[in-house]
Amino acid sequence: MNVIAKFGIAGVIIAVVIALSFISISGNTQTHVVSESSSDTLRIGYFPNISHAQAVIGLGNGDYQKELGNIQVETQVFNAGPAAIEALFANRIDVAYVGPNPAINGYIKSDGQGLRVIAGAASGGTVFVVRNDDGINSVNDLGGKKFASPQLGNTQDVALRSFLLKNGYKTSDNGGTVQVIPAANPDIFTMMLKKDIDGAWVPEPWGTKLEKEANGKILVDERDLWPNGKFATALIVVRTDYLQNHPDIIKKLLEAHVNETNWINNNKDKAISVFNDQLEKLTGKQLPSDELEEAFSRMDLTYDPMQDSLYKSADAAFNLGFLGDTKPDLSNIFDLNLLNQVLGENNLPAISQISG
Repeated sequence: MNVIAKFGIAGVIIAVVIALSFISISGNTQTHVVSESSSDTLRIGYFPNISHAQAVIGLGNGDYQKELGNIQVETQVFNAGPAAIEALFANRIDVAYVGPNPAINGYIKSDGQGLRVIAGAASGGTVFVVRNDDGINSVNDLGGKKFASPQLGNTQDVALRSFLLKNGYKTSDNGGTVQVIPAANPDIFTMMLKKDIDGAWVPEPWGTKLEKEANGKILVDERDLWPNGKFATALIVVRTDYLQNHPDIIKKLLEAHVNETNWINNNKDKAISVFNDQLEKLTGKQLPSDELEEAFSRMDLTYDPMQDSLYKSADAAFNLGFLGDTKPDLSNIFDLNLLNQVLGENNLPAISQISG
């Protein structure tokens, strides 16, 4: 079965799973009964990753709710972007923090009508970790190995497959010798401990956790693959109909997001501690402070969506066959008008919108 067929099947399965609203995180099942969208409700999806630190902290400690006032904020936690996008289109959430590739795929699947990227959230913070005892010391040692990514078609999955292809390796679903399997981040950690996989391309803090607790070593810091080490790893997307019907609510959300971004960047030590407290609420566990500090050091939080890197991610996904036979038109994927209003009101530089 080729990768496109698998991707299509995965999308159907995800849609069914979302209908049941069961999201598994670190062995804990969290069930969310999410109401229908209304004028006084904002439903937000995000992940327990540091690239979503603004949401983890701001939604967890009530900062977003304070900014949104009498708007009821509801949340749903996901493992990876494709599931969040399916929930967005199933009208189970209104806004999601996701990586570039799920945003791109959702935009294309909806013929450019279903969503808009309204802000950035993070740059960097993704790594390719391999087992120390597996004899992998360079890209020359990847043949015949088994690696994991958080979900088929998510941003790390595309980055891993693209990296393999650029270095001369085909995946097993395309007649090659390298196997790539999708798994939730907690399951990837368990598989590394059991030596069921040889490595994984994951977001932080999972990369540092694999390195420190699962006998891993970092083979690739993805920042090294991008100009100036800058590339979008998390964005905020909104359903287009919700953006059109409730721009006032989205503007308040962006105000909260910009404020949270600036607070975290200006209070790193405190922010790391608060993030860890919120992570424990979501997953039942904290990370050792040294692991969390190292994970944060590989990432920058930002509200800039780094538009160029999204277009390059789209090129990579297209070259892998994820986006069909015709290169997609992404010229309307960004809508930065409300973000720039917020930035202007806070005496911060505007972000010029560009087309791919």
